[in-house]
Amino acid sequence: MKKISITVGLVSTIATMGAMPAAHAQSSVDPSSVTPSSVTLYGLMDAGLVQEGGVSKLTSGVSAGSRLGLRGTESLGNGLQAVFTLEAGVLSDTGRSDQAGQLFGRQAFVGLNSPLGMLTVGRQYNLQSQALTDVADPFEGGLAGAATNLAGYSATRIDNTVRYTSPEWRGVTATVMYGAGEHTAIAADQRSLGLALGYVNGPLTLRLARQSRAGEPGKADVNNTILAGNYNFGVATAFAGYGRNTGDGSSMFFAENPYGAAQAPAQSSDSRDAIVGVSVPLGATTLLASYVHKDDRDAANRDAQQLAIGATYALSKRSKVYVAYAHIRNRNDAAYMVGNATEVGSGNRAFNVGLRHAF
Repeated sequence: MKKISITVGLVSTIATMGAMPAAHAQSSVDPSSVTPSSVTLYGLMDAGLVQEGGVSKLTSGVSAGSRLGLRGTESLGNGLQAVFTLEAGVLSDTGRSDQAGQLFGRQAFVGLNSPLGMLTVGRQYNLQSQALTDVADPFEGGLAGAATNLAGYSATRIDNTVRYTSPEWRGVTATVMYGAGEHTAIAADQRSLGLALGYVNGPLTLRLARQSRAGEPGKADVNNTILAGNYNFGVATAFAGYGRNTGDGSSMFFAENPYGAAQAPAQSSDSRDAIVGVSVPLGATTLLASYVHKDDRDAANRDAQQLAIGATYALSKRSKVYVAYAHIRNRNDAAYMVGNATEVGSGNRAFNVGLRHAF
């Protein structure tokens, strides 16, 4: 990663060189008063070939969303730090902005970090989505095998949020996040609350997360809950997750009726998700496989199952090539589609091959 280190002393030196007369009227900077700060420029570019329903296309963000970001910290003394992150989504195939054209649509927040925990404010990831992709899914929410094709469903990111994460205590951390809504004139509309409890102990990672959002007027709240875990056995890492989704819009919904069913799909208001998967490192190659089951508890019983396989090959610490294939079996006119890290897809099967580079 490129790292740009900036200090008050350096800024003062530049100002002195550029404006000598003004500098003579000022006292010199006391080195003991200099507050160190740093800004890191980072990013990831991903481009691949996607084949869906016999149609092939070049696209961006197949294994992970392409992005360009800045993150920074400033020491305020006594263990207190100011922190920020600005992260813009980029479509590598066209150069345009991702996330519907938002400048920093992936993340945009500022906050304070201290021995008592971290408090941040802005556009941030929802806790249920993070648990699903970071802990339960060997495909990490990307490629054709993304568990998000079936499991859960609430906005990946939430605007206007305040988020607090506790310090780690014996491997345990707790996070709470409140979203103010501010989407409509209805005060309660889109307000959200997220809670998560995580545990890490050597090869074992567990996380319980819940994201709740106020429903539309006259409708029940939307809740997505998941218990996720993985265990690194050395020769392989096993992944698993179980989720519950309640409320209209708690599962993926495709109003366009992509498969032309006689009866257009309706939003599921009660479903369960089960996920199992594995990743097997073989030198520079990592093999991936997962199975995801969507159990619709509504009367329509629109269940779906996804089976996925894939592999990545590390060309270096920062660059890798990948290949993946996934197939969804829909039942009772369910309309789930095989997408990837940034697209919802256009059919019930897809093949990916591509390259990603982090910097």
